[in-house]
Amino acid sequence: MTTQLASPSIAILVANGFEENHITAVQRTLTKDGFSYKIIAPEQGLVNGWQDNAWGHYFTVDEMISTAMGSDYDMLVLIGGERATSKLKANLHTRRIVNHFLEAGKPVAAIGTGVELLALSPKSLGLLVSAPAQSADAVATAAMTKEEAAQTQDGTVLTADGSDTEAWVAGLMDTVTSFEPEMDEDAQAA
Repeated sequence: MTTQLASPSIAILVANGFEENHITAVQRTLTKDGFSYKIIAPEQGLVNGWQDNAWGHYFTVDEMISTAMGSDYDMLVLIGGERATSKLKANLHTRRIVNHFLEAGKPVAAIGTGVELLALSPKSLGLLVSAPAQSADAVATAAMTKEEAAQTQDGTVLTADGSDTEAWVAGLMDTVTSFEPEMDEDAQAA
């Protein structure tokens, strides 16, 4: 017998240099609609956004990537930003977390260069994605298929090229509100 979780646990994966406008749009909407989330990063304490070609605001890190477990979360959000994506691609814990979500078939929402992080998992092979032009080589190398649409949903994976953050956040919210993770009662008791 299974029971439904009341509210999904959402992980937002970032590193210094993430696109600040992406995360603030997600935070604003999730908070307004009563959903909780945790910011996961390689940095301890605070992580710095990137806004309009300069460093932006600091955001509190809720959990370090080295201790985060994909099994503790129901959905993964990958935020864009060339600097952040480069740092996360070099972090082995990123590979572990992304791979967990794709293998488990849990929802993943990625925007901008954050789409490149999907390539860290062998489960991304053949995935249809929307990504910015600067990510085309990484997408092709990973044998994912880049769609020309600004946003693509392939199974439980939502990707966007970053040109329309509002539409991506709306798609993310559709995924959050429609996803119904199940958990065994035995696992709940443990």
